[in-house]
Amino acid sequence: MNDVPFYLAAFAVVLGVLIVVHELGHYLVARWCGVKVLRFSVGFGRILWQKRLGKDRTEWAVSIFPLGGYVKMLDERVGSVPADEVHRAFNRQGVGKRSLIVAAGPLANFALAILLYWAVFMHGSDELLPVLGSPPDGSPAAIAAIHNGEQVRRVDGQPVATWNDFRWLLLQKAADQPSVDLEVINARDEISYRRLDLRAVAEQGWEGDALERLGVRFYRPDTPPVFGEVVPGGPAARAGLKSADRVLRIDGREIALWLDFVAVVRESAGRSVQLEVLRGDELLVVDLIPDPVAEKGRTVGKVGVAVRTDAGSRRELRTFVRHDFLESGRLALIETWDKSVFSLVMMGKMLTGEVSWKNLSGPVTIADYAGQSARLGLDYYLKFMALVSISLGVLNLLPIPVLDGGHLLYHMLEVVRRRPLSERAMEIGQQIGMSILFALMAFAFFNDISRLLNG
Repeated sequence: MNDVPFYLAAFAVVLGVLIVVHELGHYLVARWCGVKVLRFSVGFGRILWQKRLGKDRTEWAVSIFPLGGYVKMLDERVGSVPADEVHRAFNRQGVGKRSLIVAAGPLANFALAILLYWAVFMHGSDELLPVLGSPPDGSPAAIAAIHNGEQVRRVDGQPVATWNDFRWLLLQKAADQPSVDLEVINARDEISYRRLDLRAVAEQGWEGDALERLGVRFYRPDTPPVFGEVVPGGPAARAGLKSADRVLRIDGREIALWLDFVAVVRESAGRSVQLEVLRGDELLVVDLIPDPVAEKGRTVGKVGVAVRTDAGSRRELRTFVRHDFLESGRLALIETWDKSVFSLVMMGKMLTGEVSWKNLSGPVTIADYAGQSARLGLDYYLKFMALVSISLGVLNLLPIPVLDGGHLLYHMLEVVRRRPLSERAMEIGQQIGMSILFALMAFAFFNDISRLLNG
């Protein structure tokens, strides 16, 4: 519960910045086109705070419902317009100017994403290397013969430098092809090629962690099951276990690696297990009951003991990545374009049923991710803000009445018909658009609640 204020604050900053940037896009281009702006509101509904500024006495406001905002412009269709200001009404502008004003909001979100990525790439960030871990038996990664400690060099011939690069490329490839070729190198500098089957991602609906479904995991060292620090008063300490004890078996099952020990303990919450432990030259048999601990919506076992690490066997797994000004700009453009296209592809797959609607996230999930990214550091937080900004831009360009894309659709029809749509037609469109939006919001909130209840 102590994290709630922090997560809400992180979410509020993201939401506030994205709404203001989006509406500023509309506002600035409207002013540039000579249209009078009556109100700039962050939020909808009843106004909580307002102030009039500028020659036009534009009303700057904060409203009660914060999930959005709007720019109200002078328009003969929604109110009377003085004769001397008719030329400044939105509806009196040519279709080109009106389309530019409408498109400016989403374009401002894309521009913000580019600037954020540009800043992150120039500043640099500490990244994980794309080093693979042992895959679960029977998984696509196991079938591809991926071994613990192999580092990915290329994906379908495209170089990858970090784990995030590798993860993103896999997700992109999984959206439109059945397999991918990985070029990997092991600790002995031997290069190998692995063909990874990606069909499991699409076949299982894209829910959860797609990489885990493929059996693709980050590297874990083949550490022997030898205890390091034993927490005083914990289950291991109460059972008489000590630092430097080596686990040989649990309930008769041989334990070769620390990860094997952790896996058994996690699945044995509140249940007694029998350990065969080697202490020096002495073989001991110990009964151990892992404490049940809630973790991400499920109960797992913990015994209060850490692995003993051997400093001589540690492997460098991180790298600092930084780019110059021009390269950062180029990468920011590519990143924004790729994320935009991927968002559209996923939306299309939702409509065709290839991707479950359970992947649709609402404000609760976004707030959770905002808090998590803020905890990880400024670079992660700015990348998250850029990603949400792209999503907002893409969503607003969808041809749904009420959204900016719906208005652009009206303008395209106006060009084709050589006259505007009737007010009745636009009213029906607005009703349809509102119904679609409410349905999407209902799905998103339902998914949020399900994630909270089910972890």
